[in-house]
Amino acid sequence: MKKKLEVIAEIGVNHNGSLAKAKILIEKAKKAGADYVKFQYFKSHLLSTGYAKKAKYQIQKNNKKETQLQMLKKYELNLKQMKELKNFSSKKKIKFLVSAFDEESLLDLKKLRLNLFKVPSGEITNIPYLKLLGSFKKKVIMSTGMSNYKEIKTAVNVLYKNGLKKKNLCLLQCTSNYPTKISETNLSIISELKKRFKTSVGFSDHTIELETPIFAIFFGAQIIEKHITLKNNDIGPDHKASLNISNFKKMVDMIKNFNLVAGTSNKTPNKIEIKNLKLVRK
Repeated sequence: MKKKLEVIAEIGVNHNGSLAKAKILIEKAKKAGADYVKFQYFKSHLLSTGYAKKAKYQIQKNNKKETQLQMLKKYELNLKQMKELKNFSSKKKIKFLVSAFDEESLLDLKKLRLNLFKVPSGEITNIPYLKLLGSFKKKVIMSTGMSNYKEIKTAVNVLYKNGLKKKNLCLLQCTSNYPTKISETNLSIISELKKRFKTSVGFSDHTIELETPIFAIFFGAQIIEKHITLKNNDIGPDHKASLNISNFKKMVDMIKNFNLVAGTSNKTPNKIEIKNLKLVRK
């Protein structure tokens, strides 16, 4: 992967099923300085049964009686729509990235001739999925939320054995809470991932603070992923764990200013610096 620091604006499902809103978010992300926009592509019926309840964080302002499947259906975009968003992103000169959540969706996305794929945390133990993705021989960014080192090692080896080159993999530290408390980010894992797996590393950030990515860069992050929304009080599962456009731009500006002053660093902070950051749980 490239060593240049890059920022991913995770639109995810914050388009609320609206293609028009998705395009607005793409335009806003570009103006805010993001390098990528990222969407989620899935087949609802392959992810959930009709009886599965929503997670606690997904309820919030949503219909409490709604099932997981009913919720997912509202946010599902088809391949034609994804192609339209890819072309729109190209027109706006911002790179396009997608997380697939099942093998059928992976095969669909292959038709879009993407050069980079994102593995969401929930699929890191999905061996058939990883075998298929590795066979594409394209660049991969993989989030590691909810996983341990053994599971990460297995996933990495499956990707390599099926065709992925080590130079084309980036691992993201991630805490799968929405939103994540800054004390739960475990940012020291970023430098540990780089040490153990000899790959590019980054941070998938679910905190609502603007400065967290700066600390992640201090630990060696080369990619920052952050959820973006038009309105934090909008109805939907991820809006509360996202930054609105104004705050997202402030975050990007902070990252750019940090790089002007210090540049990206692969050095682990010393004990005094860690104590001051108050981010790493011992």
